[in-house]
Amino acid sequence: MLSYRHAFHAGNHADVLKHLVLVQLIRYLGQKDNPFWVIDTHAGAGAYSLDSGYAVKLAEYKDGIGRLWVRNDLPAALADYVALVRRMNPDRRLQNYPGSPYFALWTLREQDRLRLFELHSKDARLLHENFQDAGKQVIVESTDGFAGLKALLPPPPRRALVLIDPSYEEKQDYERVFHALKESLTRFPGGTYALWYPQLTRLDAHELPSRLKRLAAKSWLHVALRVKEPAKDGFGMHGSGMFILNPPWTLHDTLVEVMPYLANVLALDAGAGYTLEQQAA
Repeated sequence: MLSYRHAFHAGNHADVLKHLVLVQLIRYLGQKDNPFWVIDTHAGAGAYSLDSGYAVKLAEYKDGIGRLWVRNDLPAALADYVALVRRMNPDRRLQNYPGSPYFALWTLREQDRLRLFELHSKDARLLHENFQDAGKQVIVESTDGFAGLKALLPPPPRRALVLIDPSYEEKQDYERVFHALKESLTRFPGGTYALWYPQLTRLDAHELPSRLKRLAAKSWLHVALRVKEPAKDGFGMHGSGMFILNPPWTLHDTLVEVMPYLANVLALDAGAGYTLEQQAA
């Protein structure tokens, strides 16, 4: 079993980027009346405490959501994202952070569905507990998300967003995400696929976006946020990215407004910056 627990990193700069994009993708899908599914292959525990347990040890949220929490000049898309975090902190003190499943649930409509997969035994148990009262709209499975995704495509409504964000602690995760997306596009070419990846000095991470650009999607968008210079010893994550296959046409313009702001506010040193590129259909 992997040692990775997302609770250590909840609310950090990578979560900010991932969940900002996730909310924008679901908002766009919700503009049409037809129902859709959101499929989260690595859902984690679903929610995280920031003032106790794992999150306190690294306190990465302080340089992520913590920096946005006190701002009154947020661009609209960021304000939307922060407002959802506030739903889990009704007293206005930043004590809890929602994982991707809650961002998804809170932006879905009654006719939409959420499918959650989590393999880590402890996180899977917490995920079940967090969503035990969600009714038929949410189905949680304690199994491998890559296998679960393969079994679901194409989804019954023929409209879906797939979020893939493994830990990448195992080297084969880079191959697994590439082949999962390649096969998914064959099974369900019209779906929207959002892949999160870490920016690391290792070659697998550096080459992943270039490999994804060669997949057989009609269009793609790549956005990455770098908060600091890569460490000279090669240790640690200096940023992260989201690679979206078949993105909504509105997403690029939204990120043109948001990314300069994020790169400035979340910067840890002069090496901070961002990447934003796309191939339109």
